[in-house]
Amino acid sequence: MRNLLLLLVGCFTFTGQIVAQGSTDKWNLQRCVEYAAKNNISVKQADVQARLAALEVERTKLSQYPSASANTNLGTQFGRSIDPTTNLFTTTQLLFQQINLNVNATVFNWGALKADRQIAGFNAQAALADIERITNDVSLSIATFFLQVVAAKQQIAIAEVQVGQTQSQLGFTRKRVEAGALPELSAAEIEAQLARDSTSLVSAKASFQQAVIQLKAAINLDMSVSFDVEIPAVDNIPLQPLGELDPAFLYQLALNNQPAQKVGDLRIKSAEASIKRARSAFYPTIAAFGGMGSNFANAATTITGANVIGTRPTSNFVTVNNQNYQVFQPDIQLTSSKRNFFQMWNGWGGQLEQNFRQNFGFNVQIPIFNAGSAKLGYERSKLNLRTAQISRQQADLTLQQNIYQAHTNAMAAIQRFHASDKSVEASQKAYDYARKRFEAGLSNTLDLITNQNNLLRAKLDRLNNQFDYIFRIKLLEFYKGQGIKL
Repeated sequence: MRNLLLLLVGCFTFTGQIVAQGSTDKWNLQRCVEYAAKNNISVKQADVQARLAALEVERTKLSQYPSASANTNLGTQFGRSIDPTTNLFTTTQLLFQQINLNVNATVFNWGALKADRQIAGFNAQAALADIERITNDVSLSIATFFLQVVAAKQQIAIAEVQVGQTQSQLGFTRKRVEAGALPELSAAEIEAQLARDSTSLVSAKASFQQAVIQLKAAINLDMSVSFDVEIPAVDNIPLQPLGELDPAFLYQLALNNQPAQKVGDLRIKSAEASIKRARSAFYPTIAAFGGMGSNFANAATTITGANVIGTRPTSNFVTVNNQNYQVFQPDIQLTSSKRNFFQMWNGWGGQLEQNFRQNFGFNVQIPIFNAGSAKLGYERSKLNLRTAQISRQQADLTLQQNIYQAHTNAMAAIQRFHASDKSVEASQKAYDYARKRFEAGLSNTLDLITNQNNLLRAKLDRLNNQFDYIFRIKLLEFYKGQGIKL
């Protein structure tokens, strides 16, 4: 049993050394945040939405210019149809072409186009601010996960100290058992404690790996990439005194520098412009239009000759010297041939010139009854404004709650840090006394090692509490507008 426990502890320690040596790629908090800003899925989605909003701005700018379109129809027609060049019915097969150019321009629509540009502009600015908001949210999440990795790493160190201390106690107790000074039960109890401490070490390492996985997922990093956090020297991290981070003062600053509040303000402005846009539906719209076009048509057959084969009487008469004479008309036999494709285009330019036409005018659309859509749209726009205002109020309340909660957490963290300071001070005194007693021959090695391990564990606890305190202060500095960095 004893040998198995020692083998397991040795394996855990050796594995930890291998992991520490293999994890050569160090990531600090700033690197994690910057990587996430470029690769996080939520940030990428927000960037796409901002690009779409920018395209909408461009569309509304271009919509104020006149629109122009050209079209042409080319084909052939059979049977009884209308000749496009004469507007007369014909049964002749025709090759035809129609060419048209049309221009339309909005002259006045009661500010609808201007309101569209304002709405699109505010929405585009809100989309950009939303990228910043999501990036900040991701940064806070990453900072939280980073702190969890640091804390998990400290827990591994604490568990290793505990295992080492229990091993020392087991070795000392085993010697006394072999000397007959203690019963075998004492060694068995310490072996059981070593098993529990070893289990705690395994759990601590598993928690560390889980925290690393969560941090990798937050920054969208491949799970197979070598990864280890770089813990900065705590003495080199600048911190503002907690007394200078009053929550009421921070809240007033955050109202002006936090992107969530900027998004809320821009959404309100967009909703106000939407009301103007909806109101324009009650009034007439004036537009100008103009166009030009021409037609071409040619029969599929052409006359190649004419022969007079006789005459025939008509019902008409002419009077000459009081004498009526019947009118005869010639009986003509026409010969024709089918045109080829190129011959059917004869006279194309001349016909287009002769049939050229133009038009210009104004169009006025007056809303009389539209099933209440204009009124309902106007009422809906006012409710959307109210919704945007309520959302901004909710964002302000959430921000205030977060700031005050962060300040409360910072106060608790500094108290824990001061308490751990006292614990280190007490452990240092105990170790100093144990060392002097050991040097004087009044205590054994186990007492000295136990006090030494207690001192190391107290220092690790203080370091963990110090990182927690630093994170809480950095969170308050974030609300002050200084970002998240160590």
